[in-house]
Amino acid sequence: MSVPTATYFPYFLFWRQRHRLGLPLKRVRSLLYLLVVPALFAQPSPSDELWTAIKPIYAKTLEHPFLKGLTDGTLPPGRFHFYLQQDAAYLDAFSHALLDLAAKAPRRDWAETLRRHAKEAIAAEKKVAPAPMAPVNYAYVNHFRAAVANGTFAEGLAALLPCYWIYQEVGRVLVRKGSKRLAYQKWIENYAGEEYAKSVRQVLAMFNAEAPKLTVAQRTRCRELFVLSARYEYLFWDMAWREEQWLP
Repeated sequence: MSVPTATYFPYFLFWRQRHRLGLPLKRVRSLLYLLVVPALFAQPSPSDELWTAIKPIYAKTLEHPFLKGLTDGTLPPGRFHFYLQQDAAYLDAFSHALLDLAAKAPRRDWAETLRRHAKEAIAAEKKVAPAPMAPVNYAYVNHFRAAVANGTFAEGLAALLPCYWIYQEVGRVLVRKGSKRLAYQKWIENYAGEEYAKSVRQVLAMFNAEAPKLTVAQRTRCRELFVLSARYEYLFWDMAWREEQWLP
């Protein structure tokens, strides 16, 4: 069994520097055993299992011309404005879903956190005047609203998690490239920042705490909802790229 290089490389350096540290060989071996063995047998968290299920979707997301256009500056401003208007309409529905989910939260502090996130979503939504929902936006919203209304707390949370998590990961990737356009750069920095990362950690911690209590069927349902929401996230970028309209 092996572990990722990022996991064991620090321990390799520690071994190479043992003489400089002045530690006896026996002590160094004991310390390495205590550090490395748990890493070898560490189990992925419930949220890690969800992310594994969407890796191909996320990889395709990063390749989308909308996101590439944000960093190289080639995204037409009209398409970005279309995205912002659709996102404003989306966030209005998302904030209501968070409030509904807060009412189901098994812990008071979780409910308070979700209600605070809802307020933040409403504040973000007010920055741009929303437009009538395009077809993909309408379908996505109805998907997660139904999951929150009809499912368990964990199932509703799973349906909302991709919105949080994928944006964070996209922001982290795009911020390394930067953007030639100030408006695009500010958007990227918002999702790559620590304040947003804190919100993502909060909801992931909720799911990781709640998942062990679920049945196998409920865990499977959470994964299905998470994957479907991840697909809708991809389609949302594509919707904005195409400036999707209702037909007829």
